[in-house]
Amino acid sequence: MSVFQSLRAVFHPGDDTAIRMPDELPSPTDGPASVVVPISLRPLTQDDEAEWNDVRWRNREWLAPWDSGDPTHGAPLTFNTWIQRQRRAEENGTGALFAITHAGNIVGQISLGAVSYGAMRTGVVGYWVSQDHAGHGFAPMALAILADWALTDPSGPRLHRLEIAILPENHRSRRVVEKLGAHAEGVREKYMYINGQWRDHETYSLLAEDAREGFLARLLSSGSGR
Repeated sequence: MSVFQSLRAVFHPGDDTAIRMPDELPSPTDGPASVVVPISLRPLTQDDEAEWNDVRWRNREWLAPWDSGDPTHGAPLTFNTWIQRQRRAEENGTGALFAITHAGNIVGQISLGAVSYGAMRTGVVGYWVSQDHAGHGFAPMALAILADWALTDPSGPRLHRLEIAILPENHRSRRVVEKLGAHAEGVREKYMYINGQWRDHETYSLLAEDAREGFLARLLSSGSGR
């Protein structure tokens, strides 16, 4: 096998094309009251612009320390352009974007990006939850739902590894991945551009082997969702 063929086997999506986005990924209805929270993940769409902007504006100070950006672009993307890019990512099989909803309202966001197939089958996960819903189990539940769908659900992309990168001072986010038993993989230097500078990040992973019983089942059995 040539070097080119070897690299193609690592990175090329092969037969994997569009990600089949579900209409909804709901949380379970049964389980310990300390863990189960009634949320759903659904695709974020153009129709969500006003509500999403309102949630982001109300949480601007809460989210500002963790917001990433592209140092090569001055003006931020408009909501419509951003959603269009997300749709293309879904069509190309490289990403998926979900609103986290509670009682029909957007309370956060979770995304799967930088998806590669071939010999790697990996993706990167990012998430945020509004301040008034933080600390109530929304983020761990959303991550468990996404991980089960992305790693083992026949309708998902059937990846092998999910990566979550966390700023060292973001203790809340670290608690989220720890509740799911994520693997701590150490620090990546200057990993992501945050608030005008390249920042080191602590890296965690969730593996398909860990999800045989399901990350939702693991979270429910732990009794420590909040």
